[in-house]
Amino acid sequence: MNVTVLGAGTMGHGIAQVSAMAGHSVTMRDIERDIVEDGLESIAENLQGGVERDKVTEDEKTATLDRISGTTDLPDAVSDADLVVEAVPEDVELKKETFSEVEAHAPEEAVIASNTSSLPVTEIVAALSDSGRGIGLHFFNPVHIMGLVEVVVGEQTSDETRKFAEEFVADIGKTAVTVRDSPGFASSRLGVSLGVEAMRMVEEGVASPRDIDASMELGYNHPMGPIELGDVVGLDVRLDILEHLREELGERFRPPQILRRKVRAGKLGKKTGEGFYVWEDGEIVATSGDWGDDE
Repeated sequence: MNVTVLGAGTMGHGIAQVSAMAGHSVTMRDIERDIVEDGLESIAENLQGGVERDKVTEDEKTATLDRISGTTDLPDAVSDADLVVEAVPEDVELKKETFSEVEAHAPEEAVIASNTSSLPVTEIVAALSDSGRGIGLHFFNPVHIMGLVEVVVGEQTSDETRKFAEEFVADIGKTAVTVRDSPGFASSRLGVSLGVEAMRMVEEGVASPRDIDASMELGYNHPMGPIELGDVVGLDVRLDILEHLREELGERFRPPQILRRKVRAGKLGKKTGEGFYVWEDGEIVATSGDWGDDE
């Protein structure tokens, strides 16, 4: 199968990697060559990490990289695609514009999917003349490690497209959960509900971020606490999702002021070096703000 991924950032290069590891021919496209090269380099680094942990063989690494090409030319990238997955920024108008452009150049039978984590798939796929071939494929970060993909069925999505998407997810070694298009789907809606309450608890002085995270990791067997997860996902991303869910579902999703303050200050989490925690070389070294410590 020919898979095209639009976007070479964190999610895009992850989707490209797992698709290529499953044996598919992958084209990864972004708007600038430097971004494409960074994405290809990140894939190579991920695969090398797998080799060092005995999760990937040298032959598998080489074969995966050989299946991936990069480009800045969208028409060329989608011209032979069986599946196009857009992983552009979370802006509904941008995604709709991307879908329209893809449809103008992709084969008529190609399935076109959005990797949105919370935006309305029904609205996005409505940009297509043949909206039955549009669907949501919500991957999770880091894509090469996380085992879940949320298959989001829009109002117009055909049964054939849904089955194709579910089979693709199984083919790349992931588990599909299929949901109807609704605000936040299943995963984002539940995930941010826990995350926003954890932030409110920090704001109210109930407990430190570390203790809140530990309560969920040790008490409920979560692999990562909700405060740390927010830092990893990006506090700006969390804020955008909450604003969308508040508009759609009401005040229970109102973002707390502590989150707004951190985003305004540019403290977006792991990617900027500070959020609720202080990060160095991808690891937590201290807790930010009033709960700061000297680790």
